Amino acid sequence: MSNSTSQKKDFFSYLAQTSPAPLSLEIISAKGIWLKDIKGKKYLDLISGISVSNLGHGNPEVIKAIKSQADRHTHIMVYGEYVQSPQVSFAKRICSSLPKSLNSVYFVNSGSEAVEGALKLAKRYTGRTEIVSFSKAYHGSTHGSLSVMGDEVLKQPFRPLLSGIKMLPYNNIEALQKITNRTACVIIEPVQGEAGVVVPTKSFLQSLRKRCNETGALLIFDEIQTGFGRTGKLFAFENFNVIPDILTIGKAMGGGLPLGAFVADKKIMSSLSDNPALGHITTFGGHPLSCAAGLAALNVLLKRKLYVSAAKKEKLFRSLLKHKTIKEIRGTGLMLAVQFENEALCKRIIENCIKNGIIADWFLFRPDAMRIAPPLIITEEEIKKACKIIVQSINQSLS
Repeated sequence: MSNSTSQKKDFFSYLAQTSPAPLSLEIISAKGIWLKDIKGKKYLDLISGISVSNLGHGNPEVIKAIKSQADRHTHIMVYGEYVQSPQVSFAKRICSSLPKSLNSVYFVNSGSEAVEGALKLAKRYTGRTEIVSFSKAYHGSTHGSLSVMGDEVLKQPFRPLLSGIKMLPYNNIEALQKITNRTACVIIEPVQGEAGVVVPTKSFLQSLRKRCNETGALLIFDEIQTGFGRTGKLFAFENFNVIPDILTIGKAMGGGLPLGAFVADKKIMSSLSDNPALGHITTFGGHPLSCAAGLAALNVLLKRKLYVSAAKKEKLFRSLLKHKTIKEIRGTGLMLAVQFENEALCKRIIENCIKNGIIADWFLFRPDAMRIAPPLIITEEEIKKACKIIVQSINQSLS
């Protein structure tokens, strides 16, 4: 039995599976926007590990930071008890890149955990229990995050979930009147990801901010997928001139290592520090290696201003992806959804893309649309190459 065959057998034998038919590509190396499998085949990565690898794979400055920190120490104590330089430096850098009201960072391990912490913070600070979220929202798969998810198919098998959840239609200004003085918080993606990259109107998000101000509800922006340059700004809320009370971040935050956080004003965040003390705690949140990697990644992103070219690259994708089967291209920056007629066709196209050396994917709540979210470092020549292969894959899927 070859090593590859053995590894694949063990993959299905010993690893818990998340679906009946995982892709099961065996990737042995990754550099820039390219992945290479065990047979030496190269793939152009158009999804960045679901918006994680914004700098591409194997960025030398991130790798250097990880190695340097590993020589100093890895885990030494639960988050928040010791003064750890990687955490302090990264938190300060994050806050310096945000509006003044977002000045306190609570590090966790993932985006889903960031949502859990943000929901607890809002309930603790306001003394209220009602939470408002939106249809087709995706905020993670832990119990609290699942409770505010906007899709019943994924939620129903795990009920009962959190009580007091009110679900509103996305991008509907009239529905915002259902936010009241009983509402602890409103959690929303400023651009919906798994709904198939749905961009709201500026007036909707500004009306939402106004309604939260009127009722005293805290506004939580979930920027786990949109953050760190994906939409053409460092954070998506900058596109709408709306500042949240709490910001959740993850995915690209750790420069390829696991990391998440929720960010708020110190006066809000301090409510978690007592009554009771340790009311929210994490062992590995803000892990030194992850924070060192995240700080290096953010420094590269800001120094090279990689997000500035996202709008130009978006236009190039839109101009080159022309085909009678493409019904629509939605999105902003390098967060796009290519809409096809139905799920079956979309999945055939994605299968052919992978055969032809393009890593593509669909969306949880829009399986009839293909995700395009490449590393921000993708060049115009690489975009042209990717689009040529996508069009080729579409034609193969129709024959």
